[in-house]
Amino acid sequence: MKKLILLPTLMLALISVSIDATSKKKKDKVGQGWRYEIESVGVGVPGTYLLKVWSYSANPEVAIEHAKKNAVHGVLFKGILGKPGIPSQRPLISNPNLENEKNDFFKSFFSDNGKYMKFVTLSTDGSVAAQDRLKVDREYKIGLVVSVNVRALRKDLEAAGVIKSLSSGF
Repeated sequence: MKKLILLPTLMLALISVSIDATSKKKKDKVGQGWRYEIESVGVGVPGTYLLKVWSYSANPEVAIEHAKKNAVHGVLFKGILGKPGIPSQRPLISNPNLENEKNDFFKSFFSDNGKYMKFVTLSTDGSVAAQDRLKVDREYKIGLVVSVNVRALRKDLEAAGVIKSLSSGF
C-alpha cells in the first residue's frame, strides 16, 4: 500500500517540475521583448539625438549594454517625446509591422555587437550616476545618456532598402 501512495506522489512531483519548467520558458521568452523608457535630454550635433535611456535587467552590466540597442530601437520604432525647448521626434519607421516583416534584417542588425553599434555612443563613459541606478524589485533600472547618429542611421536603412528615402515622396 505504501508503494501505491508513493507512486502518485512521485507522479505529482514530476508533473509540477514539468509545469515549473514550462512556465519558466514562457517567462524567459516574454522577458526578451523590448522594455525600456526613452526621453530627449538635449540637442546633439546636427543629425544626432541626445537621449536618456532607461533599461531593465537583473544584471546592471547587461542593462548598460542594452541601453545602446534600446536607444536605436526607440529612434526607429517609438519616436522621442519632447520637453520644453526640445522638439519631439517621430520614429524613422512609420510602419509598426516592419520589425516583423523584416525580421531577419533586424535580428542581425540588433544582434550583440551588430550593425546598430555604428550609430550609437554613450555620452557618459559607461559610468552610471547614483541617481540613475535604481533597484526595482529583483532587477535594476539603469539610466544612461546616449547619442544616436540619426542621419547616418537613416542613410544606412535607405541603402539596405528597409525604409524609403525622404526624396522618394514616401
